[in-house]
This record gives sequence, structure tokens and C-alpha cells, in this order.
Amino acid sequence: MDCGIEGDRVLRPRRFGKTLNLSTLRYFFEDTGHEKRNEQNKSLFQGMKIIEAGENYTSQMGMYPVFELTLKSAKQEDYDMAYYMIENAVIIEYERHRDTIERGKERLTSREYEWYTAIADGKAEEKNIRNSLQLFCQCMYKITGKNTVILIDEYDVPLENAYFRGFYEKMVGFIRSLFEAGLKTNQYLQFAVITGCLRISKESIFTGLNHLKIVSILDQRYSEHFGFTAAEVRQMIVYYGVESRFPTMKEWYDGYAFGGTEVYNPWSVINFMYDLYADVNAFPHPYWINTSSNDIIKDLIARADRETKKQIETLLGGGTLDIQVHEEVTYGDMHSNGENLWNFLYFTGYLTKESEYFKGKYIFLKVRIPNIEVMTIYESTILNWLKDMIKKEDFHDLYRAMEDGNAQRMTDILNGQLFRTISFYDSAENFYHGFLTGILSQSENYLVKSNRESGNGRSDIMVKSPSLRGRSFIVEVKVSDSIDDLENDAQLRGSVWEGQRQNLLNAIGNLENEV
Repeated sequence: MDCGIEGDRVLRPRRFGKTLNLSTLRYFFEDTGHEKRNEQNKSLFQGMKIIEAGENYTSQMGMYPVFELTLKSAKQEDYDMAYYMIENAVIIEYERHRDTIERGKERLTSREYEWYTAIADGKAEEKNIRNSLQLFCQCMYKITGKNTVILIDEYDVPLENAYFRGFYEKMVGFIRSLFEAGLKTNQYLQFAVITGCLRISKESIFTGLNHLKIVSILDQRYSEHFGFTAAEVRQMIVYYGVESRFPTMKEWYDGYAFGGTEVYNPWSVINFMYDLYADVNAFPHPYWINTSSNDIIKDLIARADRETKKQIETLLGGGTLDIQVHEEVTYGDMHSNGENLWNFLYFTGYLTKESEYFKGKYIFLKVRIPNIEVMTIYESTILNWLKDMIKKEDFHDLYRAMEDGNAQRMTDILNGQLFRTISFYDSAENFYHGFLTGILSQSENYLVKSNRESGNGRSDIMVKSPSLRGRSFIVEVKVSDSIDDLENDAQLRGSVWEGQRQNLLNAIGNLENEV
């Protein structure tokens, strides 16, 4: 980073090293006010490339007060709790610098000292918290004669959470005033670095901050500094002696493209490497799935119309979508059109760029699901949505039609359900099999056994009554390649029925033994 930059806004998906990078900046630039601690901070960079970069860089080490504010804890159920967590983060930073304030309080006005200590003691009003960034810089300049470096991590977390929780406008107002006071007209600011997932500007949070440089995942700058490059992952795998697992590592955690750089998910790579170190044959896991609520995916599926469902199925099948890039969108814009929604998924790491091209005056991307790990996030979210949807439905008409042998009525009911469903299995037959099993399992009068994985001699689904005198049903699932082939395939299935007769008899025999 060139010294003297007024502000960068770095946009990356969650768990891609944003916090670590800000922490690195803090330890590099911060003047702690204590010689021993400054030397300890400088020692962290010995042997690093920045030391070899020359006096232009090393002369900036330990030179400035640093205010480091993380907003990730503001993911709370209501505004009051979210505000409290942000206030607490401000209090922690004020308390961290209290020694400097106490040593130089004679250089402050009585009001400045009173306001500072009120915030540090947790006794300030909200209006004082809104002005806390500016007040901190002002006090530090009067005491040290140096401008402040402001580092803000996960600036969009409070906004995303507030959008899904229903207090968006109130949170926007607070964040706007906090940033305007600290970043817009703050003459005591050296530079600021702000990280997040999304480039949010229409809410006027950054009104007047034209000097901010936006570094998105489309940008070539810093492209290799968030996440692991392929070379770094290979080096790590060789170091720990688990080279044989590189193909698995690549399938599960590679696939991202920042600028023109191939990037692995660092959070998942580190977690998988931890498991491999203990057992070279360890199975990969979707580590990233548990680091967030994945509300964007849930909202996508719940609101999906027929066209969106088709697009989701295309992505789940390994295909791509063409989307026009819209970087400056708000959460309120998310559902205004399909392209905004896909842009949100792209910038938050749920999709990745396969290629980009210029069309007319606009940039377009071909996007896809990055890897197996992210694919499992889509699949598990869809599966949970299906289960919730099925639980809310009353399928008594379906069970009655099955008992009456009314195939047409069963067809009508199932078609109505399938119209609202998203397929995500590798095999269409597996999907319908799982779909039917889920629905039939809702009956209180029957037990359902799924035997797809049990080999020859078993039917797809057995529906039986717990009672010895009750009725039982055997369901075989077959799928056609297209709707036009349904009738012909049904007749063909009938012609080969005799060849499957023995399997059904075996299944009935097994059923009788169990009863």
C-alpha cells in the first residue's frame, strides 16, 4: 500500500482474510505510545518482504495512532442490541488508548476530555458514539501531533443483518452519521481502510467521500492478498507432506477469481489442512458453511420464481449464467431484478467469475458455482427449504388417492408440488425418489422405507401400515429425459415389467417378513 492514500474500501467475501489484513496494518502503522510495544510490533515484520521494500515503507512503521473498529458483532436480532455491540467495540478502542489520553489530557479542552472519558466508561449518549471516530482523531492529534489511521472491518455486516431483521433504515442512519463524522470532513485523518463484502453506496453512507478507492473482486489491485494462490496452497501441501490430497483440495476449495488471480478459500484450506495433518485420509468438509447464516441463499430460494428456479438448476448442474455487473446496489435493490440478486451472490462468494466481456457500454460476467464446498451450501439450503415446505403442507388428499389407486389425482397433487421445487441431485431419478420419500413420510398412518441403496431385490419406496391388517404399497420411480418421451417411456416400462417382476416379488417377500 502506498503511504499517503486517503482511503481504500476493500471488498471480499467473508473469511477471505479481511480482518487479518487490517490487523497487519494496525501492527505495522501503530504508535502505541510505549517504546517496548512499538519494538515488539516491529519485530513481527522481520524477515518479511516489506522490510526489503526500502526506507519509503519502513519509515512509516509505528508512526500513527490507529483506531481499529470491527462491526461484525453487530449481527443481532434488533437495532438496540446491534447498536450496543457497535458501541461496545468503540468503547474497547477508546479504553485501549486511555493511557495516551491520560498522559496528554492537559492538551485537551475540558469538553474533549469529558466526552472521551464518557465514551471509554460506557456512559455516552448515541449522539456521542456517532461522533466517536472524529473525536478520537481530534484528541490524538492534539496529544501526539499525528493524524490517525482508521481501520473499519466488515462495514456492511450491520446493514445486511438489519435488512433481513427489519430495521434497515435505522441502521443505515446510524452508520452514515458515524462514517460521515469520521471520514468525510475529518482533518485529523491520515488514511482509512474499510473492508466488507458489498460495494454499498446508494444509501449515501459514503456521501462526499470521493477520495475513497474501491477495490472489488473485479479489481487487479491486491488480488493475490486475500485468500491463498494456487502456488501457496501447493507449497503448504508439500510442507505438510500431504501432496496426494491436492486434487481434493482443489475440487473443494479452489475456483475463485479475484481480478485475474486464481484464489482458494483460505478459511477452508486451513481447516482442511488441520484435519489432513492428523489424518492424510481425512474427508473434506464444507467448513465455510458454518461461518454465516447464508441468509442470502435462503432468501433466493424462498423468493425464486419459475425462471429463477431454472437458473438455479443450471448452476447446480455445473452450468453458467451471464449477468451484467452492478457493483453499486443496496440491499433494498436485491429483489428489484434478477441481475441484482446474482450480483449479490457473486460479490459475496457464492458465485465466481469464469470469464468477463464488454457488451455495448456494460461489463458482463459468466458466473458459476466455485467449487464442491459452495455447491453443498446450495444443496443443503434447498434440502432444508424442501423439508420445511413439505412439513407445512397437508397431504391427506395424496394418501387418499394412493389408497384409492387414483393415479391421476396423485399426478395432479405431485405436479403442483414439483412446480414449486428446485432439483439439485446429480440424477433426476434420485431427486424424485427423495422428493417422494419426504412427502410420503409425513403420513401418521404409514411407515416409509427407502431402499434405493440396498441393491437388487428391493423396490424404490415401500409404504406400509404398522398394523398387520393394514395396507402396504410399493412405489417404483422412473424418469424420462423429456416431457415428450413420457408416454413412450411409460409403455416401454410396461413391456419390460415382466423382467422386473422378480424384484417386486422379492420386495414383497421382504415386506411380509418384516411385518
